[in-house]
Amino acid sequence: MGIVGDHEQVEDGDHGYLAKMGKAMAPRKTGRSFPQWKWSSSFLVYGLLALAYLLMIILLGLLISSVFPCGSRSREWEYFDGRCYYFSVQKFTWHIAESQCAQRNSSLVVIHDEAKQNFLESQTRNERYWIGLNDIDEEGEWRWIDGTNYLSSYKNWRQGQPSDYQNKEDCAEIHFSGEWNDESCSTANFYICEKPLPS
Repeated sequence: MGIVGDHEQVEDGDHGYLAKMGKAMAPRKTGRSFPQWKWSSSFLVYGLLALAYLLMIILLGLLISSVFPCGSRSREWEYFDGRCYYFSVQKFTWHIAESQCAQRNSSLVVIHDEAKQNFLESQTRNERYWIGLNDIDEEGEWRWIDGTNYLSSYKNWRQGQPSDYQNKEDCAEIHFSGEWNDESCSTANFYICEKPLPS
């Protein structure tokens, strides 16, 4: 035996020991055996192509949802704060405007706060648009069409409004200035529809 450093080195190793003991030892295998997976090159290529295609679809979906959050087929709808808004290009009376919104699975806009008011003002400058507020049932008893409590909710009337001029003004509009005005429901105005984001 020779000594290398602190460790003894056996000259013949296991074979030498077993030979001295009179036992035979099977030759050692140099490598371990693992299951052999036979991947064909064409299968691998098709798998990678399928994965790339799937990733492209996911990325395209994310892109469309960020560019058109109200839906790719709804480009005329504007997105703001989790909801979608349609600004009409035709003028109608208040009741027809209400039905036009219903046909679009939406309703005339209800304004709950100053942030929404500012957004609508920025889109409606120098025009008049119907909103979902009226006192048709009882004069002076203003009601939002979604049931929001008018008395405790946000308001943005022009000075001196609502005035019910000549007892004919029962529907609310965003006026040229962006503030609210009461107007005859039979006046032809643009209108704003509102709906939640598509699910």
